[in-house]
Amino acid sequence: MTDIRYWIALNFVPDIGPVLAGRLLSAFGSAENIFQAPVSELRQVEDIGQTRAGNIAGFNQWDRVEKELEFAAKQKVRLITRGDNEYPDRLRQVHGAPLVLYVKGNLSDLCRYAIAMVGSRTSTSYGMYVAEKMGFKLASSGLTVVSGMARGIDSASHNGALKAQGRTIAVLGSGLDMPYPPENKALMDEIAVSGAVISEFPFGTRPEKENFPKRNRIISGLSLGVIVIEAALDSGSLITVAYALEQNREVFAVPGNITSVNSKGTNDLIKRGARLVEGAEEVLDELGPQIKGIMNEVKAGTGKTLSAMTDDEKLILDHLSSEPKHIDNITRAAKIPVSRVLSILLSLELKGAARQTQGKHFSLN
Repeated sequence: MTDIRYWIALNFVPDIGPVLAGRLLSAFGSAENIFQAPVSELRQVEDIGQTRAGNIAGFNQWDRVEKELEFAAKQKVRLITRGDNEYPDRLRQVHGAPLVLYVKGNLSDLCRYAIAMVGSRTSTSYGMYVAEKMGFKLASSGLTVVSGMARGIDSASHNGALKAQGRTIAVLGSGLDMPYPPENKALMDEIAVSGAVISEFPFGTRPEKENFPKRNRIISGLSLGVIVIEAALDSGSLITVAYALEQNREVFAVPGNITSVNSKGTNDLIKRGARLVEGAEEVLDELGPQIKGIMNEVKAGTGKTLSAMTDDEKLILDHLSSEPKHIDNITRAAKIPVSRVLSILLSLELKGAARQTQGKHFSLN
């Protein structure tokens, strides 16, 4: 058997989660060595004990492992282990990082510049509007939007990124063959085309309540920071925030209506020190030093999420910033006739790279 089979088997052993599996891997060097070790040596690993050691030594579900691989191939799902080079580096550093990721889509390069967006499943129209708008802007700027594909804010965030023809990752609390909620199956398929849908749970795992807090550590673990848009005081989104703080990630919160239950959690986060943000631009500014590379690519027109730029469009982009500038100032700086500059700016607006505010002022979108 190749090594991947031993990783899957380790994932199947009862009462051996990612943390204990990590101790075993440190002690024995590989997943294969763990299954070849005698019970006496397995017991010496912290917190393994006789019962867990016996479960490993007596593991006999190799047929299930083979079926898992066969089903993955049929479903066009890739299995990436914590020992693979393709495993996201940022997630690998997280305490209790998943042993195996089930991936539908293409995970490579998606995780280098990622931002999580989470919030209420029973969101208001305000929350949905803000989430979709921010998801669009963040994806247009080259960031990958990470969320949980739940109803409400999650779905709006994914949809915003997709409308920008950008990249997004959905992290499920179930097996990839049992998407939840079921009405988001079409959304899942669309995400997999330009991004990825991932899970740590084997095929056939139902969306049980206890799975979702576990998956939240992956959402924050993949990301540079977490944006919370609408969350009640008991919202599961606050579990993601707790993981983000533990993982030393940035935490952003969008303020909401003080009379709305859906805003109690986000407003409380702001009181306790989360960065108040009213738009994607503030998130981009805060993450500036960490995302400088991708922002430079987008400005130069080489970012994958924006349409190809002409030389004139690149020139005008170089004279735009997050602060609105009057058309006369842009024209003087670019040394191009105003009629031509207006035409270029219109093209940039259509591509989602620029926007016009009042009085013929323009800025980066």
